[in-house]
Amino acid sequence: MASWCVRAVRQSYSIVSSPALVRASSRLLCTATQQKNGHGPEEEAEKPEQSAAETQLEEQLKDMTEKYKRALADTENLRTRSQKMIEDAKLYGIQGFCKDLLEVADILEKATESVPKEEVTSQNPHLKNLYDGLVMTEVQIQKVFTKHGLVKLNPDGQKFDPYEHEALFHAPVEGKEPGTVAVVTKVGYKLHGRTLRPALVGVAKAS
Repeated sequence: MASWCVRAVRQSYSIVSSPALVRASSRLLCTATQQKNGHGPEEEAEKPEQSAAETQLEEQLKDMTEKYKRALADTENLRTRSQKMIEDAKLYGIQGFCKDLLEVADILEKATESVPKEEVTSQNPHLKNLYDGLVMTEVQIQKVFTKHGLVKLNPDGQKFDPYEHEALFHAPVEGKEPGTVAVVTKVGYKLHGRTLRPALVGVAKAS
């Protein structure tokens, strides 16, 4: 019995100390350690592929974000331009109609100026009534013009402005500074700050 126990112990020792078992144990231990740390051989091989894919996705996301921002900016610019066009259409849509009415206002102004003021008396009731009617009509039409943003330009004595005045002639005029408006032959008009018709003027110059 004792000899059998000795043989069993020696066989167990030879199995434990065999090189094949030691190598297998080492491989198992290494594999277990890698699995515990989460870095297996397959995962190590997949890491470069995952990094490349993530980089590509980040680049695509960045590109799409830039395109989205540009599209938003273009849309906002288009909205602003469209809004400006709508506002201009509301303000200046009556421009052609106003130009036609200016001729009527000019005729009324000339009619009132042509009436001799000394004859507008109660002893000449027909002329007085006609003159008063012309004046009232002219005043009313100017009120309508002002209501719709149409303002008269009468630049007598003002500095010449090529954006608002049209010079018909330049001449030395006594009592007028050079470069100022000496004579207004036809008044001008502005529609909401924009010159609709420049005033026709004569400009004083140095003698």
